[in-house]
Amino acid sequence: KHYQMTTHHQDTNTEELKYKIATTLIAGVGNMLAKTLVSYCGSFEAIFKEKKSHLEKIPGVGPVTCKNILAFKDFDRTEKEITFINKYKIQAWSYLDKQYPDKLRQCFDSPVMIYFKGNCDFNLQPCLAFVGTRKATDYGKQLCEEIIEALIPYNVNIISGLAYGIDICAHKQALKSDITTVGVLAHGIDKIYPPAHRSVAEKMLHNGGLITEYISETNPDRENFPTRNRIIAGLCNATIVIEAGERGGALITAEIANSYNRDVFAIPGRST
Repeated sequence: KHYQMTTHHQDTNTEELKYKIATTLIAGVGNMLAKTLVSYCGSFEAIFKEKKSHLEKIPGVGPVTCKNILAFKDFDRTEKEITFINKYKIQAWSYLDKQYPDKLRQCFDSPVMIYFKGNCDFNLQPCLAFVGTRKATDYGKQLCEEIIEALIPYNVNIISGLAYGIDICAHKQALKSDITTVGVLAHGIDKIYPPAHRSVAEKMLHNGGLITEYISETNPDRENFPTRNRIIAGLCNATIVIEAGERGGALITAEIANSYNRDVFAIPGRST
C-alpha cells in the first residue's frame, strides 16, 4: 500500500537526478567520498565520464573504488527510482540543492541524497529532535506531551524516528497540537517500520512528512538505525532526550548531536 497524497515537488531534471542517485549506488563510495568526487570532477555526471588517470589522483579513491566507478552500469536501478519518485511525488534533494536542509548540510557526514515526502520547509522552522527509550514510562510520555504542548506558540518542527516509545509519543502529540512533525526513516519511503505506526505516518504527511537517505526497497536493517540517527541529530537545532536506556539509539543520537555542536537537553527518569 502506498501513499496517495499529492504535495508540491520540484520538476526534476531527470538526467541530472539519474547521476545523483547513481553516485550513491557506487560500491565503496560513501557520503564523504561522493562529495569529494563531485568537488574534483565538477558535477555528479562528470564522475561517470572521468578518465581513469584523473580518478586515481582523487584523495580517497583507491584502485578498487576507481574500478567500481568506471564499471558502473546500473542506470536501470536509478531510472526505476526516478519512476518511483515521480509517481509518489517524492522530493529528491542532493546536498547541493537549495531545498536540502541547511542544518543537515553543515554536518560533515550528511547524506549526499535525501528523499522527502510531505509539506514542510526545514529551512524556515527551528527543528527539535525528541528521542528516548522504546520502553517509555507513563511519566516519560506525559513529560514528552507537556513539553511539546508548550511549544505550540513557537512554530517548531518536531523530528523523531517513528519508533516505539518516546518517538511515536512525540509524533502523536505534535499532530494533536497541530505542530509540524517529521519522521526520519531507516529504510525506503515505500515502507513504514514498525507497520503499527503506518496510520500516524500517513497523518504526518499532511503536517510534516517522512524523510530518508535510503532509496525505495531498502529494508529496515539493523545497521541502518544508528546511521539514521545522525540525520535526526543533524536536522535539528537541539535534541531532547527523554528516559534513554544506557544503550540504545537515543544516546547515540545525543552523542552525534553533541559532536555537531548542537544543544542536547536530557530529562532523566523519575528520581523516586
